[in-house]
Parts: sequence; C-alpha cells; structure tokens
Amino acid sequence: MNNNFLMKNKITRRDFLKLGGLALGSLAFSPIFPRQSEQDLGKLARVAIAQVDVRSKPNDKSPIVGNRFRDQIIHIYEELHPPDAPKFYNTLWYRVWGGFMHSAHLQTVELRLNEPLSEIEESGQLFEVTVPYTTAYQYSIWDGWHPWRGSRLYYSSTHWVTDIDEGPDGRAWYHITSELSKMEKYFVPTDHLRYITPGEYAPISAHVPPEKKRIEISLREQTLRAYEYDEIVFTQRISSGIPNRYLSEEELQTATPEGKFRIYSKMPSKHMGSVAGGAEVEENGGFSLPGVPWTLFFASPGGYALHGTYWHTNFGLQMSHGCVNMRNEGAKWLFRWTTPMYDHEMESPSDWELTGNGTRVHVF
Repeated sequence: MNNNFLMKNKITRRDFLKLGGLALGSLAFSPIFPRQSEQDLGKLARVAIAQVDVRSKPNDKSPIVGNRFRDQIIHIYEELHPPDAPKFYNTLWYRVWGGFMHSAHLQTVELRLNEPLSEIEESGQLFEVTVPYTTAYQYSIWDGWHPWRGSRLYYSSTHWVTDIDEGPDGRAWYHITSELSKMEKYFVPTDHLRYITPGEYAPISAHVPPEKKRIEISLREQTLRAYEYDEIVFTQRISSGIPNRYLSEEELQTATPEGKFRIYSKMPSKHMGSVAGGAEVEENGGFSLPGVPWTLFFASPGGYALHGTYWHTNFGLQMSHGCVNMRNEGAKWLFRWTTPMYDHEMESPSDWELTGNGTRVHVF
C-alpha cells in the first residue's frame, strides 16, 4: 500500500483497516490446512489440477468411486507400484481415504510455519512457500484489500520478497514483487514463507573447470544426466515438451528442441506464462505459473529451460510446453552445479537473473 497516502491524510494503517471493516482477524485470510501434528500420520498431497479420480483399485481401468478437486489436501496412507502397470507409465499410486489415486497430479506437500525476518533488504531476498498453498492479496486505495488475480502461490515455489508490512489481518505480511512485471506486487502471510539463505544455493563442484561439465538429456529415455569429465555425477527422470503437430513452423513449438546449447540465463525464481492468473487463463489454453524454482534457460528463441515443477509429478513422460520439467531438488542441484555461478560469498544475492556463456547442454 502507499505509505505516503496514509501519512498525508493522517490516518494510520490500523485506523484505515478498521474504517474499512477489514480487520477481520487472521483466520479470514488464511487457508485451513490439516494440523501440523497430522503430518505424523503420513504424507500429505495437494491436488494440482481441476480434478483427479479416486478408483476402487490402483488401476486406470478400475471403477471410479469418487473425485478430489484442485487444492484439496489428501492424506496418503500407502505408496503402491502395481506389478501389472503398463510399460512407459508412472507406476506410483497412493492409497487414500475411500480408494486409490494415481500420483501424476498430486504434489506431496508439508505444513511448516516460519518466524518472520525483522527486515528485508531493498534489493529483495529469496523465499519459498512451505505450506500447501498461500492466498496472495493486493491493496489499492480504491478497492482496499482483495485477492491477487493469480490468487495462490504453491508449496516449494520461490519468490522475491522486497518488503515487510502490515497485512489485511493487522499482522506482518511479506511484500512480493513479481519477477515478470515489477509493477505486479502482492502480499502473503510471513509464516507461510521461509527465507532461503544464499548458502543453500552456493556453487557445487566449483573447482571443476567449466568446460569439463556437461548435461545430456535423452528425450527417448526422458532422463537427464550431468557429467564431470566423463563421469556421471547426477541423473534424474524428466518431463520434456509434448509435440503439437498442428503448430506451423512460424509458431513457438511445444516439443523440446534437440541440439547442442549452453545455459545462458539462471533465475532462482521465474514467473512463467501470463502475468494474470485465474481459471479463465487455463480455460483458454494458457497458464500462469508464478515462482517457478531454479530455472536454467538453455535454448533461444523460445525461452526453453530446465526448472523445478510444482504442478505435476509425472516424470518420465512428456508433460510440458517445451521446457524440461524436473523435481525441485534436482533442479536446485543443477542450479548450484552449472555455470554461470552465483558468488557463494554474497550475504544476499541481489541479481534476480544471472547471465553468461554457461554449461553445455546436449538434447537428443
């Protein structure tokens, strides 16, 4: 909100909230999740798409006995890999209340609340969401507090916090500035975000000469391998782009491009897709993914990148619009391992993007 506006009119923030009838208490603005103690009963998962079926058995052909809908939180009682699963298939199923759900569109999550920082550096500091999702709010002198168009930020997504201020419930909320549009700003409760210290993404294997590192991505195997000299030091299943044969040659292709490239841009947080969120974006074939973590661009034009993923877990199968989807922990490892590298001696990196002629990437 505009502090100068409040000062000039001699109305405190708290007075303004009371006058507007918006000091409703924290429960009015916080999602209702399972209690933290319930995590001891097993894993939790968030439904990441509009609807996922519950089946009577861990099999796609078994009867549907229920449904779960976007952002519902599910208790996982057991993980299963049916022996009769078809080839080239994600075999992981979960036993849940009332039946079984395939894992492809369930994001395993945790519920961890955090103590806020007392102050934020002006250049911004990197944070990650540690609850299944948090609802973001914006403020204007015309509309007061209202949900941000994108509304929700999801578990393990990363964001640049640029300030700390009083939120709609009178408590401290972090002020996030969108990487995609610096004019796009929104607020979330401080206890829903965890500060990522620079040491957590300090360089790995910095002593290895840059030209002795390379990444190989097999589209046939849907597998990424990282090499130092000729030794594999990291491997992970990925999800590459789904080809669209109806696109013309002039249109941006959704298949991951093959060839030899280099990492040319690294961003620990990237808003992909439309600035605006909401169901209408998805309904029109678009997407809005704020806070995509550990992003490494390697092919241009088109902006194809390696990055973490919080909207599916169907690795080993093509799933993307052209990028290489990875598990977050793997993307973070690559972010630390590849060049160009962040200076590990920085107290708090101020560069939201790091560019250079970096690590080799071979896609075939």
